[in-house]
Amino acid sequence: EEEFKWLLQEEVHAVLKQLQDILKEASHRFALPTSGSGGAVKQENFVLSTSGTDQVKGVLTLQGDALCQADVHLKMPRNNQLLHFTFREDKQWKLQQIQDARNHVNKAIYLLMNRDVNYQFKTGSEVLKLMDAVMLQLSRARNRLTTPATLTLPEIASGGLTKMFTPALPPDILVNFYINLNKLCLTVYQLHVLQPSTTKNFKPAGGSILHNPGAMFEFGSQRYEVSHVHKVECVVPWLNDALVFFTVSLQLCQQLKDKISVFSSYWNYRPY
Repeated sequence: EEEFKWLLQEEVHAVLKQLQDILKEASHRFALPTSGSGGAVKQENFVLSTSGTDQVKGVLTLQGDALCQADVHLKMPRNNQLLHFTFREDKQWKLQQIQDARNHVNKAIYLLMNRDVNYQFKTGSEVLKLMDAVMLQLSRARNRLTTPATLTLPEIASGGLTKMFTPALPPDILVNFYINLNKLCLTVYQLHVLQPSTTKNFKPAGGSILHNPGAMFEFGSQRYEVSHVHKVECVVPWLNDALVFFTVSLQLCQQLKDKISVFSSYWNYRPY
């Protein structure tokens, strides 16, 4: 009983402090100014690359959770024509995945700070409940970075991203940016128009992270088929750090839960 009391009063708070420190480090990695700090977030340039193709090249400029510049060179396979696109100067593209992940981290920190060193935990289940709530936020933060949104091709075509570029993207080009683990990815879809007289069975593609050549869709009054897909990416080191912090924090939460559960089960089944 004394040992369990010590665990609730001392060790739990030591783990909560450790978790807070790790998650504050994770939050700093997202490098967004907290309210009142006012400092501008530094811009970072990343070179897009992929193995086996030079159809798409580019440099992306990331500032916290926003792509503030994209410079993309595209070689068209049909005629080897070179196209060059950049973001319009008045435009930035918010990466919702980064914003969401950071919000979940801050919610986890808030939960931990609500139980300061003077707070007395009275039962094991109280600690388990807190750990579950923190783990839920951390799992959501991690999932936002590891699981990009599934989009249909019409959703990509009608999204704001197509209007970001100068010169304007031709109607037979679609682009999509997303985060996958520690990488910032750009997918370029080249399309061809399906003529009304085509003998192909038209079957519109559903939602996907990455659509394959042959995927069909209808947009406006036109039917299209994806002819070529190019995916290029760049590693963002601080996203990698954040993912490591999430993993370590989830392990700490689980270890504390396991300890509490061992004591609780002993308490429930001890002989009288």
